[in-house]
Amino acid sequence: MTPAVTVTGLSKTYGSIKALDNVDFSIDQGSFFGLLGPNGAGKSTLINIMAGLTRATAGNINVMGYDVRVNWRESRMTIGVVPQELAYDPFFTVREMLRLQSGYFGFNSSNYEWIEEILEHLDLNDKAKENIGNLSGGMKRRLLIAQALVHRPKVVVLDEPTAGVDVELRRILWKYFRSLNKKGHTIILTTHYLEEAETNCDRIGILHHGKLKAIEEKNILLNRYPYRILNLRLKDNPDISKIPEKIREKIISAENGDINLKLHKEKDKIGPIMDELRNADIGFIDLQTKEPGLEEVFMVLTGREND
Repeated sequence: MTPAVTVTGLSKTYGSIKALDNVDFSIDQGSFFGLLGPNGAGKSTLINIMAGLTRATAGNINVMGYDVRVNWRESRMTIGVVPQELAYDPFFTVREMLRLQSGYFGFNSSNYEWIEEILEHLDLNDKAKENIGNLSGGMKRRLLIAQALVHRPKVVVLDEPTAGVDVELRRILWKYFRSLNKKGHTIILTTHYLEEAETNCDRIGILHHGKLKAIEEKNILLNRYPYRILNLRLKDNPDISKIPEKIREKIISAENGDINLKLHKEKDKIGPIMDELRNADIGFIDLQTKEPGLEEVFMVLTGREND
């Protein structure tokens, strides 16, 4: 099967600045892919090249088999991008804007049924006749998503789709994004909310300084972090200095009788640590272990673990 997206030798420079540096990867059709990285990593540049808004310095991107530069008409029909910025025309109603957007892609009134379905899923029915300039920020965010979907794209790019939205809208949006994915749409997500990527994505790529630092299945990526956290609630809030030195070296935080130890998954066994604490007359009333999440892996791969 043709990959949904293929990125080959992609580079983009602005003078002496390398926004992207020889990036290679592919995204399978029907996947939910997370493209992550700190600010300035090159995510937006890559998306702009994919959408045909920026021209690469070297390399190319294919969307559903179409070169975004050579077969630009076909590639743009297969991709829908939800941008970060709220951009809208205040002179149209919501329904008028979606029908106009649909016309840009060559659709006629036969596409109106799909537009009504989008309005319903994004809970925009009550605002369909409302002038766009009168909408709240959250409603404008929903409209941006609707505009990206009017031409039924097979690949949907979500660039920070929940930035600045409330909890209820975030719940509505994720429910809809997951339903689109289940129907076969390939979803590409960029977000600084790493818990969203960890919950929804099946495969993740991490960019840093224009280079691809990792791209793997989510579970494999999470297993690359070799540590777990052991939280101990100590009895009687003892003096930390009484804890054996070998254990004290593993403490990453201590407050009000709670200590967190950073333990190597293979080298540090919990049983011997408990024995050493008991031998030092350090009692505890509760313990919990926390497996590493995407945030921990992200911080290691971007060199920010000790920030």
